[in-house]
Amino acid sequence: MTQAVRRSPGTPCWVSLMVRRFDAAEEFYGALFGWRFEPGPQQLGPYARGLLDGREVAGIGRLPADRDLPAAWTPYLASDDAGATASSVRYSGGTVAVGPLNAGDAGRMAICSDPAGAVFGVWQAAAHTGAAVAGEPGTVAWNELLTWETESVGKFYRSVFGYDVTPAGAADPDVVTLRVADRPVASLHGLGRALPRDRGAHWMTWFEVEDTDTAAHRVTELGGRLVRPPEDTPAGRSAIVADPEGAVFTLVRSAGR
Repeated sequence: MTQAVRRSPGTPCWVSLMVRRFDAAEEFYGALFGWRFEPGPQQLGPYARGLLDGREVAGIGRLPADRDLPAAWTPYLASDDAGATASSVRYSGGTVAVGPLNAGDAGRMAICSDPAGAVFGVWQAAAHTGAAVAGEPGTVAWNELLTWETESVGKFYRSVFGYDVTPAGAADPDVVTLRVADRPVASLHGLGRALPRDRGAHWMTWFEVEDTDTAAHRVTELGGRLVRPPEDTPAGRSAIVADPEGAVFTLVRSAGR
C-alpha cells in the first residue's frame, strides 16, 4: 500500500507513541527508521507525524506531565462514527478514557481500553485517513494484542468492531486472527501466566525492517534495549525491543519479503 485510503471499520489505520521526552523520541525513531517529522493536531499536547519519504507512517505525542503513564505504542482502529464506537466499547465492558473529541480537521478520536486493560485508539477519519504506506522498511507491518486469554477478549472486539474472529490453528494455542471482509488485520495472542506482569494486556506494534539483526543492534546503539533476541518465526525473523523510554515494539523482516 503506497497511499492513504479510508479504512473499513475495525481496520488498524494508525499508530501513535506517547512519551515524556518528545524530542528524544523523534531523534531515536528518526535514526532507527529514517523518519522525518512534521507537526500534527495539538489537542492533547505536542504531537508530530513521522514521515518516510514524505508519506505519513506514525505519530509521536507527549504524555501528560500529571499522569503516571508508561511510554507505549497505541494502535488506532478505524470507525465510521467514533461516538457510536465509544458507546459500544462501554456497553461491551471496555472503558473510554479520552473523548470522543475532534483532532482539528484531521478527524475524530477516542482512547479506550478493552476489558483486560489493553489500550487502543478509535479513529474516525476526516482529512487524515491514516498511514499512507505499509509493507516497506520503517512502516507498520502488523498489530498484535498480547492478553491473558482470547475467548472473552475476542468477543469484546467482535461486538465492538464486527470482526470475524478465526482460530489460527492447532499449532498456535490460543491465537486468533481478526478479519475484516475476510482480510486478516490483526491478531490476539493469549499468553496466560506468561504475560509480562509489569505490562499486563497490551497491543504490540510490529515494524518492518530490512534486516532484523542489524536493526536490533541499532536499537541498542541508540540507547534502547533488546527484550527478545532476533529469531526465526513463521511470520519472519523478528526481535522484541524497547526504546530509551521503555516503549516496547517488534522488529520483523516479514517472511516472503
